[in-house]
Amino acid sequence: QVQLVESGGGSVEAGESLRVSCAASGRTFSSNNMGWFRQAPGKEREFVATITWSGSRTYYADSVKGRFTISRDNAKNTVYLQMNSLKPEDTAVYYCAAQGSRPYSSVPAKALYEYNYWGQGTQVTVSS
Repeated sequence: QVQLVESGGGSVEAGESLRVSCAASGRTFSSNNMGWFRQAPGKEREFVATITWSGSRTYYADSVKGRFTISRDNAKNTVYLQMNSLKPEDTAVYYCAAQGSRPYSSVPAKALYEYNYWGQGTQVTVSS
């Protein structure tokens, strides 16, 4: 069982940066692939980024590639999403997720159905 708590959201202007964090509880964090998703008002939840359990592989949505960086610190049971050059279209609730069902997988998980555990989300608002 993994419990996830996001933090670090807020309101910024276009072009600025923000880092959101996700603290996990449970012994299995370090064996799970982790992901970030987001959901804007009136839209479906969409994939943003994922990182494998060891941190050796990452994968990004085209819309954030080159601007966002996902990382993890297994000693702190925390995964991060550094967001640079933010745009108004990045405005959304950002959710952290843990894959859970495939420990030590080397395949990045990009689909919602691949994740078993979800945080409550943190709001990121980017004004123009």
